[in-house]
Amino acid sequence: MIFRQLFERESSTYTYLIGCEETREAVLIDTVKSELDNYLKLLNQLDLKLICVLDTHTHADHITAAGALRTETGALTLLGEQANSFCVSKSLHDGDSISVGNINIRALHTPGHTSDSYCFVLEDQGQTYAFTGDTLLIRGTGRTDFQNGSASQQYQSLTQKLLTLPDHTWVYPGHDYKGWTRSTIGEEKAHNPRLQAQDEAAYVSIMNNLKLPNPVLMDIAVPANKACGNT
Repeated sequence: MIFRQLFERESSTYTYLIGCEETREAVLIDTVKSELDNYLKLLNQLDLKLICVLDTHTHADHITAAGALRTETGALTLLGEQANSFCVSKSLHDGDSISVGNINIRALHTPGHTSDSYCFVLEDQGQTYAFTGDTLLIRGTGRTDFQNGSASQQYQSLTQKLLTLPDHTWVYPGHDYKGWTRSTIGEEKAHNPRLQAQDEAAYVSIMNNLKLPNPVLMDIAVPANKACGNT
């Protein structure tokens, strides 16, 4: 498997490139429009054909490059059906399988941060990888106070889906603001403060009292991302 973790500084967004060494097919997860030229350059350098662009949810802090990448490469754009996006090539459903050459990526609907939040899981050579978007961050979890978010749903997504993955599963989040690049499910179970909540009610109380300001680009990014990044 070909794998690259890319970082966009302004929004502290991680983008992930996953490619099949045999077929040279590739997928990008959580792209940022300002990085379009860098994505195209890297795909060319690695001799990869982009076949699809995945977004873990409708982002509020940056504009996706999904639409622009589709125009440039012919790749499909995929976003959760709950986003009600009119522009995507295909809507994602819980349990969907996405084939990238010989790599199989499983889509998990994990609502809570937003109603359309998805995580992507794959296995390669005995190792499990989870691309968790804003559902599970390193030592944190995504806020649940807008875009049909729900702390209760997020608790269920975490405990019933993500935390049931093997403890050795690598966790690759959608953002990090402290310089962390990856974690594991076992490490987050042990050390993520929000996952130490005794029950759902305690978790909901934590999330409902964060009092965070809205992302600066929210009013621009959300409608743009429902349109695959076309403003």
